[in-house]
Amino acid sequence: MTDTQRRIAFLVCLVTIVLAVLDMQIVSAATVPIVRDLDPAHGIDKIPWLVSAYALASAAMLPLYGRLCDVLGPKQVFLSAVGAFLLGSALCGAAQSIDQLIAARAVQGLGAGGLMSVTMVVIAHLRRPGEKRGKAAGMGGVVAGGGMALGPWIGGLLADHANWRWVFYVNLPLGLAVLAVGAAVIKLPRHTDRPGRRSIDFPGAALAAAFSTSLLLVTEWGGKEYAWSSPMVVGLALSATAALGLFLWRQTTAPQPILPLSMFRVRELRWGFAIQALIGTALVGAMYYVMIYLQVARGITSSSAGLYLIPMAAGMTVIGIVSGKLAERGWSERTFMISGSAVTMVAFLLLATTGAGTSLWLLRAELLLFGVGFGQLLGQLIQLVQAAAPRHQLGVAITGIRFFQTLGTALGAALFGTLVTRLYDGPGDAGSISGPTAVAAYVSALDMVFVCGAVLMGLCVVLALRLPGSRPGQVTPGPAQERVAA
Repeated sequence: MTDTQRRIAFLVCLVTIVLAVLDMQIVSAATVPIVRDLDPAHGIDKIPWLVSAYALASAAMLPLYGRLCDVLGPKQVFLSAVGAFLLGSALCGAAQSIDQLIAARAVQGLGAGGLMSVTMVVIAHLRRPGEKRGKAAGMGGVVAGGGMALGPWIGGLLADHANWRWVFYVNLPLGLAVLAVGAAVIKLPRHTDRPGRRSIDFPGAALAAAFSTSLLLVTEWGGKEYAWSSPMVVGLALSATAALGLFLWRQTTAPQPILPLSMFRVRELRWGFAIQALIGTALVGAMYYVMIYLQVARGITSSSAGLYLIPMAAGMTVIGIVSGKLAERGWSERTFMISGSAVTMVAFLLLATTGAGTSLWLLRAELLLFGVGFGQLLGQLIQLVQAAAPRHQLGVAITGIRFFQTLGTALGAALFGTLVTRLYDGPGDAGSISGPTAVAAYVSALDMVFVCGAVLMGLCVVLALRLPGSRPGQVTPGPAQERVAA
């Protein structure tokens, strides 16, 4: 590829990340119009499945996407993922019932599993050996921050001034442009795996999908739809445990495993996966429970509460711009991970001091600091994994980062939801908060969520200190790559 083609391809990848970030943000703003239009009598009970169907399908596909990238080549898998996402978006916009919309969201999720992860694989292959890699992580922070800021606003705008179907149709022009330009300019090897090792472990992929699906259903239903001790939740937990055991056994016996356990012998991969899972767990505490605090304790509407994410998005955007300069001045991925985890931990500790009457400007400042910390973490682990993973396992390694983040997010949702329910000791239950006494008790429970987030980020600092140092801003072969070369 020429330098011009690489720049265009990189821009295509950034647009794809915008699609992924926006879709995660704007759909929630249209749930009320969707229910009113499709099923005003009973649709509200099925709304959670609009999120669950998407998340389940996305998580189930992640391990398979990584192996497909290594076997078929990242370009083919990238275009297929975007195509599946666009098909699902079109079906969502054309749905005539809630059930059809849920099924279409599952199709959309099958493609969405590759929008972020496979796109990062393509970016990794676009970079020339020895090329500085700080800019890509910085641009990722800018794009993610901008998407988080614009997503709720765009969703609310479309829901208020246009038909809710445009929440899904808006993906089509951008996605079709990505398909057309990507097919024309991206030129990557069709096969990145070594000859004779291009089989796909479909049983392993099925077991990974069964494990992630069961785990996500436990976190979605436990303590909400069903009691934690109910046969449904206990059965799903046992299914997840059994699927995990069978998956690990399969990875030790399969000729070409979907997630080779040998990868965990590489220090960057082992600690990188663990850090990403902790980040995914902690992020739930910041995003979701700050919004809950604003609505329950301060009486702010859901649409207005979304505007409070703008300072966090601004922090992510600014640090995304600055991080490229810092990388040029000697900051390595390890340095970014330590600094970002420490700053995010401090932000969590400040959030833990929030009371029912805390100044909203102080809360905005805390979210700005959170964005500065979290923005340093975006993309850095992928850069580190890219340098350490064997070239023929690059797809599996990069999509593995996203997979562990998804699992961490699911566990965080269950952990924090249970924690708040157990700690709340005000009148009534946590689902019906009213009166100053109840609000004060609920805010006290939320503060413990932020304390737990700080502890998780402290663990990230400890694990980041165990990461090996690397030459700042440069692609350096990791030990796994050196063994392959030898």
